[in-house]
Amino acid sequence: MRIDPGDNSANILDIVIDPGKIGEFAGITQMEGTSSLIADQDGYGLGFLNTISVNEDGKILGVFSNGTVRVLAQILVATFNNPTGLLRVGDNMFDISANSGAPIIDEPGSAIQSKIMSGVLEQSNVDLAEEFTRMIIAQRGFQANARVITASDEFLQEITNLKR
Repeated sequence: MRIDPGDNSANILDIVIDPGKIGEFAGITQMEGTSSLIADQDGYGLGFLNTISVNEDGKILGVFSNGTVRVLAQILVATFNNPTGLLRVGDNMFDISANSGAPIIDEPGSAIQSKIMSGVLEQSNVDLAEEFTRMIIAQRGFQANARVITASDEFLQEITNLKR
């Protein structure tokens, strides 16, 4: 690679980067000199990302094949002074409005009293027993109304027959 330092000098820098070959201790390595003997290791060996987990503080942890666990990211939680003022944009998503106020963003478990529950299946927010009971009550009400209509129809037919 040739680099012009840009200071109007005639000297152009020639830089050679030798990444080496896989399996050899040549080129760019973490070893000093050209020795191929590793006398001591300072650090972790090569590790691949095996699994990802999320703790209740919202930290996304990566578990690597060499036994190390690293924080990869952090989930933040937002709350609003007036959550009912958020604008519904569809697909269970909301947007900020002037009525909702500015979001207060913080880590779970801190000033915002919330926790992240990893590996938990979210169930519907509907109480099935209560909704089933309401459905039965509505069905019974419909049946009662249908009987009233039938009875009033029979009553009107009887009146019509008496008139003749």
